Amino acid sequence: MNYLHTMVRVSDLDKSLEFYCDRLGLVEVNRFDNEGGRFTLVFLAAPDDVEAAKHSKAPLVELTYNWDPEEYQGGRNFGHLAYRVDDIYALCQRLMDAGVTINRPPRDGHMAFVRSPDGISIELLQRGESLPAQEPWASMPNTGQW
Repeated sequence: MNYLHTMVRVSDLDKSLEFYCDRLGLVEVNRFDNEGGRFTLVFLAAPDDVEAAKHSKAPLVELTYNWDPEEYQGGRNFGHLAYRVDDIYALCQRLMDAGVTINRPPRDGHMAFVRSPDGISIELLQRGESLPAQEPWASMPNTGQW
């Protein structure tokens, strides 16, 4: 398992970049604009992690800027923790067997979401290529929020 990134929603991308980069000293290593989804993702790394982050896309802070105005309350601006895993199906099965709800099952063999006991959303991403779709995951519906 590898720690990948922490996602934080921001309401003003320029102000946030000024804080995280100009003030705190993080470095922008990647940016992705999604016109269809109307959001921008900006990935930042600590100066000592820049080369590793460019190669492995970790460890990072992901700033998510939604183009449509939204006020974030109650921690909505914090998104999720993300981990790369060796076998997403095996880990989800182990979690489910232990009583953990799989909020977003790995239907695509690539991505799943669960929540910690405190309600923190955790994204699980399959290392390398997505695994072939398989049951029970392929037809399992989402449960709650993720």
